[in-house]
Amino acid sequence: MSEDHLLDLALSPDAGEIRADRGQLEQVLVNLLLNARDAMPARGRVTIATRATQLDEAYAQQHGGVAIRCGEYVQLSVTDSGIGMEREVQARIFEPFFTTKPVGQGTGLGLSTVYGIVKQSDGFVWVYSEPGLGSTFKIYLPRVGAGRAVPSNVDRTTPARGGSETILIVEDEGMVRSLASRGLREHGYTVIEARHGADALQQLEQRGSAVDLVISDVVMPEMGGRELGRRLAQLQPAMPVLFMSGYTGEDMIQRGLLDPGVPFQQKPFAPESLARKVREMLDARPSTAPRDGARPSARDGTRDDPPAG
Repeated sequence: MSEDHLLDLALSPDAGEIRADRGQLEQVLVNLLLNARDAMPARGRVTIATRATQLDEAYAQQHGGVAIRCGEYVQLSVTDSGIGMEREVQARIFEPFFTTKPVGQGTGLGLSTVYGIVKQSDGFVWVYSEPGLGSTFKIYLPRVGAGRAVPSNVDRTTPARGGSETILIVEDEGMVRSLASRGLREHGYTVIEARHGADALQQLEQRGSAVDLVISDVVMPEMGGRELGRRLAQLQPAMPVLFMSGYTGEDMIQRGLLDPGVPFQQKPFAPESLARKVREMLDARPSTAPRDGARPSARDGTRDDPPAG
């Protein structure tokens, strides 16, 4: 890194422990940091974060092409504010010798080395990126330590209460949209699906006040979540909206993609966690509103890509 690049640390004190070779893990971090530096030719910000998370059967089914063992994991993420990647590039970045750098400036082995080390440690790696919005590499490694207290962000509370309200899910990634819809329907909700903001506005025009809450990804074709949020603020200012992103909420705020305090659900998510968040937002609506709730403003977000591992 250089003086033009900022490095932020967001390390959870209760992330837990993993079983991995220290030298190899350092190599993973160095390779990801070098990759982030190269993606920010002028200046930018890199955030290294850790947290505990729990992956369940529904999450594993969402990524059927990857063998994911359900249980507790430590997530290590490296996020940059660089140029981002097209989907065609994302699909190949872990291939040995694949590189987008000019001849002589890269071997194409850095990310394939990351992939190999993570696989060797019984983990997997996930990449999130949008052109112009930077990239996030998320590494999941099995969490160890018998008898360790469950961190606050690993949810083991009673199952989420369901409801009969109508939820509009706006998400251009079919697999993510399907997972969210199926989970909410299993909790009793009526779910309407939209592929982007323009589609969502058409659905709302047809159904009006019959929709109780909107869940929206933000970077989408046709119309993204930023514009959808602005339109909703004009058309139905009391409509509660929950935004989703693969970046952390704090990172999105730093980038100016979300306003502080906006309701937010990080991806990937377990259906039970999403259902609990939806119920909390619906229950928090002012009693004076017949079907709607107060909504903070929002700007932008990003979408998911399937993991590699």
